[in-house]
Amino acid sequence: MTASPIFCAVDTPTIDAARSLASRLTGLVGGLKLGLEFFLANGPDGYRALAGQDLPIFLDLKLHDIPNTVAGAVRSVTALNPAFVTIHASGGPAMMKAAAEAARETADKLGAPRPRLLGVTVMTSLDSGDLGAVGQDPDMAAQVDRLAELSRESGLDGIVCSPHEIERLRRRIGEGFTLMVPGIRPRWAAANDQKRVLTPSEAMALGADHLVIGRPITAATDPAEAARRIADELSESHS
Repeated sequence: MTASPIFCAVDTPTIDAARSLASRLTGLVGGLKLGLEFFLANGPDGYRALAGQDLPIFLDLKLHDIPNTVAGAVRSVTALNPAFVTIHASGGPAMMKAAAEAARETADKLGAPRPRLLGVTVMTSLDSGDLGAVGQDPDMAAQVDRLAELSRESGLDGIVCSPHEIERLRRRIGEGFTLMVPGIRPRWAAANDQKRVLTPSEAMALGADHLVIGRPITAATDPAEAARRIADELSESHS
């Protein structure tokens, strides 16, 4: 991967638009995040078109099903060689363990790098009221901590978490466990539907490993300039 911690969220179902964006961002971001919208519209062929842009791919599918089905899905996507794949930690330990084993076995069989599996804890679009509405623990910190620990114990490589959980989780879990952090907004960007946000510099200072940034880059008049501006802010914060 490049030195940049930023994975740009590609929020389009169109291969040509995604490929154009990727070409403009090469060298300015650390990788691309492809989600359900893109993958369901274009499948593995669309993925390969983006993978050819020489940027690591974070395949954000948020898999959640019975253990056997999720293991099969992980076997399928491992052949595509993504850097990261997400599964819902709320799917439980049996599902996560099956996914981790499938990733290891398939990568070994193919002689390919193993994708790093990330457990999704609590979506950054949710707050305590939303958790209570669906019957989960409305104590956001307790719910995130529970799912983070479960992810680690089940053999995952890291988690996806809100910026506001970074510092606590890093203290609780330690180094060597990836924290992939969405809900990142530069000070000059709108929050949109993210309820728990921090700036890129704030998130990295607290211990994030990677940042997911979408609309501040993709919706900008000049996405490359927006990505460069964020990179400059990160560089200045470390100088």
